[in-house]
Amino acid sequence: MLTLWDLLPKKRRKAPRKRVAQAAAAPRRTKRVTAMQQKYDRVVRESLTTYEVRVRKWRSSMSGCAWEVHGSDGSVGRLIEAPRPKGPMSAAIFLHEIGHHAIGFNRYRPRCLEEYHAWRWALEEMERQGLNVTDRVRARMRESLVYAVDKARRRGLKRLPIELLEFAPDLTERAPGTVPRN
Repeated sequence: MLTLWDLLPKKRRKAPRKRVAQAAAAPRRTKRVTAMQQKYDRVVRESLTTYEVRVRKWRSSMSGCAWEVHGSDGSVGRLIEAPRPKGPMSAAIFLHEIGHHAIGFNRYRPRCLEEYHAWRWALEEMERQGLNVTDRVRARMRESLVYAVDKARRRGLKRLPIELLEFAPDLTERAPGTVPRN
């Protein structure tokens, strides 16, 4: 008995290519691990172990995310997504996400203040571990905090914490700790 599948044309497979003997002639080059990369790898291992964090995904972009998962049995899973540290910027972003777990979620209100403390923790940790804190890393921190403060203000933040005044340039002339209503 024929089925509809029998009526469909059969796909032809291409014959596999024969490998050229060139691969045997040229030895494979392995990446040499630099001393700095070893330092980054050590920081990753220590941070993940110390704060009991699991990397859900190594991101290829310079962005990250940190969160907790609470089980019905009371267990807490600490997770991050971040770029694998290979230079100062990726290390700063990785440590910023670890910083959220280090300082604790919902410890600081508003959320932009938590972002400030996570960034501060990350830069202090980089300095403590002997990693380079470049001007570009500091600029990234500033851009991130300006964005976080602006987002909080758009969402109706009434009082801006004093630590964040420098990240809201239009408020520097006003009384500390206040945000004008729009």
